[in-house]
Amino acid sequence: MNFLNILILAIVQGLAELLPVSSSAHVILAEKLLGLDPTAPDMTLLLVMLHTGTMFAVIIYFWRTWCDTYFRSREAFLSSGKLVALATVCTGVVGVVLLKTIEHFFAREGSNFEIEQLFGSTRLIASGLTAAGVLIIVSSRRPPAADQDVSTASAAWIGAVQGLCLPFRGFSRSGATISTGMLANVSRRRAEEFSFALAVVLTPAVIAREGARFYKSWSAVPHVEGLWSMLMPSLLGMGFSFIAGLLALRWLSSWLEHGRWGYFGVYCLVLAACVFAFA
Repeated sequence: MNFLNILILAIVQGLAELLPVSSSAHVILAEKLLGLDPTAPDMTLLLVMLHTGTMFAVIIYFWRTWCDTYFRSREAFLSSGKLVALATVCTGVVGVVLLKTIEHFFAREGSNFEIEQLFGSTRLIASGLTAAGVLIIVSSRRPPAADQDVSTASAAWIGAVQGLCLPFRGFSRSGATISTGMLANVSRRRAEEFSFALAVVLTPAVIAREGARFYKSWSAVPHVEGLWSMLMPSLLGMGFSFIAGLLALRWLSSWLEHGRWGYFGVYCLVLAACVFAFA
């Protein structure tokens, strides 16, 4: 993998992971266009490091805001912690039930069935982009709520919708969760803060899962020199994705605050049409 490929994937991941446009759809398309094998050990390790870079970007960008909102007092921390925990549990329940249901209906086709194979389909990615685009546009047309915070009910809804995003590539996590918060009458700023607080909780599990995939593929033929040659480009990619992630968050906050949220939905619909044509 050359420097240009790493730079392109890092920028695509950094921007698309945090903007409401689905990182998986963009990364998969970028891999196909660059002729890269997403199952190769070096690509798996790079994906782990790109996720790590964007996670650090979220923490740095929202840290001061979270301190003012969630860590200003013990009571605020406990209250917000319960809401984040509730949303995360709803994500887990919906996600696990959905994954098990899908495996039940499709695993009978063969013993080697993997859900990544099903949801790597470009047509399903386009369908996810379409759903995300419609949800974003609908939520953008709702009059902005006052400085309304996340309630128990809205946290549960946001978490449940996040669970739907887990297997469906193309169905943007940030787009779906922020839009759900806005439709639940949560203010745009609070919906954004809560969505990315959930991302920080969820991302380590994604990183661990991808890390396990890398270890499994690399340990089949372990080689220290080979590991080092893969690690350095991945660290470089992490740095690029961190910078791209910070820029993406500034972009997202600006458009969300100035009533341009719906433009992201329009982009998703246009991209979905392109993916359908590509498929």
